[in-house]
Amino acid sequence: MGLQSWLPTRSSAAPSPTGAHSDSTSSFSSEHSHPNSSTSILTNFSLLTLPSVPSLQTHTPCSQNDAVQPPATAVFLNCLNPHNSANINFIAVHNNLLYAASDNIVNVYLIKNNSKFAVDNTTSGAVKSISFCNGKIFTGHQDCKIRVWELNNKNNNNHKLISVLPTLKDRARRFILPQNYVKIRRHEKKLWIQHYDVVSGLVPFQNDENNLVISTSWDKSIKIWRARDNNLRCLESINKAHDDAINCVVISNDGLVYTGSADNRIKAWKSEGGKYGLLATLEKHKSAVNALALSVDGSVLFSGSCDRSILVWEKEDSANHMAVTGALRGHAKAILCLINVRDLLMSGSGDRTVRIWRRGFDGKYCCLAVLDGHLTPVRSLAAAEDDCGGGVKVFSGSFDGEIRVWQVEVGSVKDYD
Repeated sequence: MGLQSWLPTRSSAAPSPTGAHSDSTSSFSSEHSHPNSSTSILTNFSLLTLPSVPSLQTHTPCSQNDAVQPPATAVFLNCLNPHNSANINFIAVHNNLLYAASDNIVNVYLIKNNSKFAVDNTTSGAVKSISFCNGKIFTGHQDCKIRVWELNNKNNNNHKLISVLPTLKDRARRFILPQNYVKIRRHEKKLWIQHYDVVSGLVPFQNDENNLVISTSWDKSIKIWRARDNNLRCLESINKAHDDAINCVVISNDGLVYTGSADNRIKAWKSEGGKYGLLATLEKHKSAVNALALSVDGSVLFSGSCDRSILVWEKEDSANHMAVTGALRGHAKAILCLINVRDLLMSGSGDRTVRIWRRGFDGKYCCLAVLDGHLTPVRSLAAAEDDCGGGVKVFSGSFDGEIRVWQVEVGSVKDYD
């Protein structure tokens, strides 16, 4: 099947709405310190280290004869080129489909055979994040908006745009009252329900009572959106959640939200009485936090930064909520993306590689494999578990416009024992 595009093309990427961030550097840099290119920032920040944090890994990569870990194999399968070698901004897996965002286009692939299909829609800013909730697809954009889509199986699997957040109805009911506005610059105000910089992250939260989508932005805010039905609206906003741009967000099964920022901090947020409040501030990184991932049970948080380290945070019974138990080292440049699948942690870096990590019986982490082949930094990762067996199909998206597809097979720790 030939390539079709979901969202139209543009000749060039849209500029940053505020001009404070460049498209290639903002996700992993402070808005107050900008080198001239993504390459320079990946190099400069990578000189930073965290010598005070002990390493948690064994030798890297682990030997196949390591008594603590079962063997692993990683095989390169295919290379996808979604859209004229444009940067891959974000990739995500949902319902046997791979969504790949580059510039203004989201290409959708069938995972089983890598065939591609998509739908053209109205002009919009470059896509920076994708999430899925209650049968809908949410995309966060460089033009400060969130767009909501539905998959129309009756119309050649096309995606239909159903809403843009905040909706016109939501804005109309709030624009009259002065208290609904927040000051964003000296002589400019916006409704509190509006992001006014790039939407950098989206995560869903679903339980018996709620269907929510949480959005984060370079405008330093967090917003909570109702996603239960077609009455899509903003329920809450934390307007100064961080001191600098928010780069990443994850959420646990019990609704705890973690945000990582260019202010070097991670913050944990908890909902009480229907409102999110700050639970804890986690400070250990010496440079911008670019990526976060949670273990399956939510007890371990992984954070990746421009300092080249992945910090491992574990829950503790104290006001601090979590404490650093160690660091995973091995990447030569900034950590740009993290995902956790089952008991595997995968990291993508400015050094153009993907590393796969696993915790052993002794509590140490082992680098099971290093996946290389990209010509530029690895910006985003996604993975799909095999229906049968222990394999995982890994997708890595890079600034070179390629998505590389890998088959990773890891033996069971229980079987190996």
